[in-house]
Amino acid sequence: MTQSTSTNRPVAIPALLTDKVAIVTGASRGLGAQIAQQMATAGAIVCVNYLNSKEAAETVVADIMAAGGQAFVYQADVTKLEQVKAMAAEVISRHGRIDIVVNNALPHYQFDPSADNTSIETVQWTHFSQQIDGIVKGAVNTVQAVLPQMKAQQMGKIINISTNLVYNPVVTYYDYTTAKSALLGLTRNLASELGPHGIRVNLLAGGLLKTTDASSLTTEEVFDYIATTTPLRQATSVADFANSVLLMASDLSMAITGQSIAVDGGLTMP
Repeated sequence: MTQSTSTNRPVAIPALLTDKVAIVTGASRGLGAQIAQQMATAGAIVCVNYLNSKEAAETVVADIMAAGGQAFVYQADVTKLEQVKAMAAEVISRHGRIDIVVNNALPHYQFDPSADNTSIETVQWTHFSQQIDGIVKGAVNTVQAVLPQMKAQQMGKIINISTNLVYNPVVTYYDYTTAKSALLGLTRNLASELGPHGIRVNLLAGGLLKTTDASSLTTEEVFDYIATTTPLRQATSVADFANSVLLMASDLSMAITGQSIAVDGGLTMP
């Protein structure tokens, strides 16, 4: 199977994840769905986690299976530890291991530069708490749920999904960027503690991806402007970003942990 990148060049996905077992949170649509699909193409068995979008998640799994991959859906609210533990137990029951976790789940968010959460004068703590619960608490719960199995295996890959707004807040989305910033500290602490158990933890920070539900209001003019300001002269596609997740999930990145890597065509260089 091939995926088109933002330059429209077909890129064959190699079998980097053959027989690996992965959980992708928030995988019913957008970036999460693309990550799940490309992981399956690379050979992984994928648990497609969703919160509310059952039909969309089932469509992702159906597409994966139609292409010859392996996947199944599981509904769990990542902010509820017991639900995530139950999901991990189901994955282990089915496949005997958990090799990869992608913490992608995100509370509903729309990138609107005119919204109240873009100014310190109008943002409310409820904005912050919603994002922190969904992003940070969700990631902590998921790690705690899979950790016993990964420690028993003495191997695992945890990939946290963040944003390059952490490095360059061109629009001041206070709640979203603050919660995503916390993932950086979480990533480094996890990498330090879990490294002796063979568990690698890294963070990938995307730019404005072309196109997700969250960026659906973004005009072509904005995407074109971003393209002109990156060294690669192109906006990053969802497929491009998902391919970077494949790299970090694979055995090719075994010497990499505790890192925060921007996947935005060089727009930011942290």
